[in-house]
Amino acid sequence: MITKRIIPCLDVKDGRVVKGVNFAGLSDVSSPVALAKYYSDCGADELVFYDITASAEGRALFTDILTEAAGQIFIPLTVGGGIRTVDDFDRVLKCGADKVSVNSGAIADPSLIGAAAKKYGDQCVVLSCDIKRVDGAFHVFAKGGREDTGWEAISWIKRGVSLGAGEVVVNSIDTDGVKGGFDLEMLQAVCDAVDVPVVASGGAGSARDFVTLFETIPAVSAGLAASIFHFGEVEIAQLKQLLREHNILVRG
Repeated sequence: MITKRIIPCLDVKDGRVVKGVNFAGLSDVSSPVALAKYYSDCGADELVFYDITASAEGRALFTDILTEAAGQIFIPLTVGGGIRTVDDFDRVLKCGADKVSVNSGAIADPSLIGAAAKKYGDQCVVLSCDIKRVDGAFHVFAKGGREDTGWEAISWIKRGVSLGAGEVVVNSIDTDGVKGGFDLEMLQAVCDAVDVPVVASGGAGSARDFVTLFETIPAVSAGLAASIFHFGEVEIAQLKQLLREHNILVRG
């Protein structure tokens, strides 16, 4: 079994980390710089930093806070939000990111995936997909979960990987912030469709949810969460110990 990664996610709006339920009702949590350092120090394997309103507001991702946060950590950093061009990749990577996450920008221009992969390598390009069930089908949503593209999600993910995305983050809008567990049905469908690392996002409410995730779908590469880490409901060191007790390989 491949070593599983535990990844906290910083959803940043107006320079602050926020968290909501089903992508709505956002509340203030903390400073992204302070949280980034905390997670780097306490055993997180990677960190994800999303400027969650950049795409909806049609602006570039802010770089000052990102640069400061990147300077505080010693773990891989994935950054997304408002990434629409290869130049945006360049700008974010120069701020200290290791990988760049594309969502709405790739939906608007799928060729962005291939262009970025060709320039920076597949391992740098992360396809992030906000997915929600619509009439029983998995639909891709754009602009921070605000806009239904009408696209079937599994087909889009397969296309994105074929274009050069080296990793997929599956954000389930249905389970986001609800804390009822990861969306196992959705994640299994994605893992069956592609052979790149798949990161599960949306729904973690306890450490046990990570055990269930990795035991049920061994192909999932990582579990991503926000509020349970931000509010101290789950400590990363204790989570990793629980995973080891269930014979799930983790780092450090």
